Formats: sequence, structure tokens, C-alpha cells
Amino acid sequence: MSAASAAVPAEGDAPKKGPKKLIIIIIAAVLLLVVIGGGAAVFVMKKNAAAAVAAAEGEDADAADGDHAKESPKPKHAKDEHAPPPAFVPLDPFIVNLADKETERFAQIGLTLQVDDAKVAEEIKTYMPAIRNAVLMLLSHKTSEQLLTQAGKEKLAEEIRRDAARAMGYEIEEPEDRVVTDEEAAPKKKKKKKKKVEQYNPIVKVNYANFIVQ
Repeated sequence: MSAASAAVPAEGDAPKKGPKKLIIIIIAAVLLLVVIGGGAAVFVMKKNAAAAVAAAEGEDADAADGDHAKESPKPKHAKDEHAPPPAFVPLDPFIVNLADKETERFAQIGLTLQVDDAKVAEEIKTYMPAIRNAVLMLLSHKTSEQLLTQAGKEKLAEEIRRDAARAMGYEIEEPEDRVVTDEEAAPKKKKKKKKKVEQYNPIVKVNYANFIVQ
């Protein structure tokens, strides 16, 4: 056999190289897909991580804003919002002759006492006869001129609040600006002024249900 004929490949050898090349191409394609997929996965992971960090920062900012909102001063109220609601005790109407000297006049007044709570409301019912007596005594010393003015009505309400509490056994001193009667106007020995102390009065306010002077 000549050298030229030995260099020529046999006819059966040519088909064997095709499958090997195909396998190499497939492996290369798979590796390329793996690389591309890995890169895409890394990109998605980075994107998700960045989104998570942004969300965490947003929550921290909201929490900080919430803390500032909690620390910001709330509007002050004259009364504790968590305190129990007040109770109201209506009194039967009072009809009494007034202290007018020129003519006979009378007043018909309905009152409702606003108190601290339901417990005080029940206590007031126990002392109701003494409270009504104190109110009647006050009204009988008033003139129609005193009761027809706004200032007179306000003053009467404060006096009823004080004397009703006294009738229940509470020690309530009279205010400095009260009207002094003729009997009290006599000269007395001067006394040292005591320091004014805030006194507890279970009756918060006196409300008028009706007010008629004739």
C-alpha cells in the first residue's frame, strides 16, 4: 500500500466525528445557559436585596415618624380623658318668696347638680333634705334685682354649689368677694390672712333647668 493511499481515511471513519462535535456543542450550550442563568439569578437576587433594604429603611422612617408623633405634645385638656364621665342630679323645682321690700315677688328655679361621679350622685340623694334647705335659705335672702342679672345668676350658682357641699359635710370656706351683711359689717379684730388652699368640692357645677322671677 502506498503512502498516499494510507493517508486517505477510510469511509467508515467520517461519520464518527459528527456525534462528538454535536456533544461538544450541546455541552457548550448548556454551560452558556448555566452561566447566563447564574448571572440572571445573581441580578435578581441583588435586585431583591436592594428592594428589601429600601423597604426596611422605609419602615424605619415610618417608625421614626411614629416615635416623633408619640413624642409630640398633645393638646392639653382641662380634664383627664380617661376620667369617668360626670353624673347629673336633678333637683325638684324651688318656689320661694324673694326678699324684695317694696313689692312681693317670688322665684321659680329648677336646678341640676353636676357632680364628680355616680358615687357622689348617690351621696347627694342621702343629703337631699339638707341640700334643699340650704338652697331655700339662699334664695329667700335674694332680691329680684340680684337674680335678674347675668352676674347675679352666676353668683347664685356658685353659692348653691358651696352651700350644698357644706350640707353634705364638706368644709368649704367662703370666697373673699362675698357680700357682707349688716350684722357682719360691725368692726372686728383684724386677723392674719390665711394662705388660700384649693378645697375639694364634689359638686362640679350648678346648672339651671329653668329660672323664672315674677
